[in-house]
Amino acid sequence: MQKHDFSNLSVVYVNCTLKKSPQHSHTDSLIDVSKEIMIKENVTVESIRFIDHDVASGVYPDMTEHGWDKDEWPTLFNKIINADILIVGTPIWLGEKSSQAQKLIERLYAMSGQTNDKGQYKFYGKVGGCIITGNEDGVKHCAMGILYSLQHVGYSIPPQADCGWIGEVGPGPSYGDTEWQGEKINPPVGFKSDLTNRNTTFMTYNLLHLASMLKSNGGYPSYGNSRAQWDDGKRWEFENPEYR
Repeated sequence: MQKHDFSNLSVVYVNCTLKKSPQHSHTDSLIDVSKEIMIKENVTVESIRFIDHDVASGVYPDMTEHGWDKDEWPTLFNKIINADILIVGTPIWLGEKSSQAQKLIERLYAMSGQTNDKGQYKFYGKVGGCIITGNEDGVKHCAMGILYSLQHVGYSIPPQADCGWIGEVGPGPSYGDTEWQGEKINPPVGFKSDLTNRNTTFMTYNLLHLASMLKSNGGYPSYGNSRAQWDDGKRWEFENPEYR
């Protein structure tokens, strides 16, 4: 089997749980499955628990310029934009991604007008995926919204860019739980789910492969997708000849 070198890549996981540290996050437990693969492949890994940070609501790069007393988003954004891969983790509440995940997407959207040194939108050349956990149906629904939002601001989405775990409908143990209603559970809930383990593995490697291909090629060519060239009046170079 061909060996791949991913050691020049970096990933940031943003866990959008509603639980502040040091409370246990079930989403973190599934993130750890992906993270172990990244570490094994010598990828630089960083994790952010979004709710632990004082991030303002809004769609501007720095909300202290728009009435907020404090906003840690600019600092977090520097970590996100400097990573080759962004993986958004979220629990499911009422069939939707968490409010923290929605806030993250809105703050990413606030940066989407910025451009890179090619004049392309800033997230071009970056790769995105998502990890979802919950006790009822909704993994695909949540992934649909997150992955659409990431590609809309410029992230590239590979095949099988999402993974998740769903428990039985109704109250019950969550992913990684070792006890429920006083009874011990071994192995932890979800750890032996072949579908979850397969999809998490495939997602992780597909993100690595796409990020590696983009990085080795210097991202996307700027032909036909440069905001700078468009604004400089060169838009007609990208039109059909009969309209030049």
